[in-house]
Amino acid sequence: MDEVTPTRLRAGGENAIGITMGLIGDEWALLILRYAHQGVHRYADWRDRLAISDSVLSARLGLLTRMGLLTRRAYQTRPTRYEYRLTQKGREVWPILVAIWAWEFRWVADHTETLPWMRHRTCGRHMEPQLTCAACGERVAPRDVSSSVGPSGGDGRSVPAAATRRRSASGAGDGAGLFPETMALVGNRWSVMLLGAAFLGAHRFGEFQQMMGAPPTMVSDRLRTFVSLGVLSEEPSAERADWVSYRLTDKGRAFFPVIMTAIAWGQRWFHAPDGPALLSAHRGCGAAFEPRLVCDGCGEVLAEEDVLVVPPE
Repeated sequence: MDEVTPTRLRAGGENAIGITMGLIGDEWALLILRYAHQGVHRYADWRDRLAISDSVLSARLGLLTRMGLLTRRAYQTRPTRYEYRLTQKGREVWPILVAIWAWEFRWVADHTETLPWMRHRTCGRHMEPQLTCAACGERVAPRDVSSSVGPSGGDGRSVPAAATRRRSASGAGDGAGLFPETMALVGNRWSVMLLGAAFLGAHRFGEFQQMMGAPPTMVSDRLRTFVSLGVLSEEPSAERADWVSYRLTDKGRAFFPVIMTAIAWGQRWFHAPDGPALLSAHRGCGAAFEPRLVCDGCGEVLAEEDVLVVPPE
């Protein structure tokens, strides 16, 4: 049994959202976690499965160990060799991985490898996860959740320090390409901030710029990228004919489970002394919103051991 406890963050520093988005904005870290959840524990096994350099693999394993998602244990002496096992913190990343898979599977056509189906053991169906409220069990969409910035959410503290790589609209960059558009949305710090602003209700250029605190050229660049990906739509503003309004599309709104499962995981495991970074409530029941994924077929709450990966035919 691992002894990982929530990490206490320093006052005024990066908050739970910044740390979490930095993690999921690193595709190599996600892929290492993906295989860890499939039973990979040893360095050579990751290297065999991933087109990754030794230096990058070593760095990511070290990062995930320092963050408390993996624990390193010696399994051989003379020479000493280590294996890496998921901690409870690492195991609880699973809903984020499933939410990313579901979004890429449904909305993104091009991948470096064909994404597998997932089958729910309980009902036997090919399934896609649905987001629900843990308090009342109702299925939720972005409009059903009210969110506001929490005590540790201001002053740029939600900006991921690690997610600074520049990526093209196609998601090409220094990763493996399995989650191309997820990386385009969260693999760059300004993309993460624009995505957050969109879900918090920004529609006009000035609103995005104010909420992001970014230079106008960067806001324009990110807006163009999101429109080209089909995550935002560009339309005339109802307020002034010479203004443009940006709205989340169905594809953009469908990314909501990724965001909410990631934030919930981050705020459960990384505690800022002044409180959470984001406060969310389910409009339907009034309870604080805690995301839960269920099978779209039978409605049962998903557990990792009950979801089977089915290789593509």
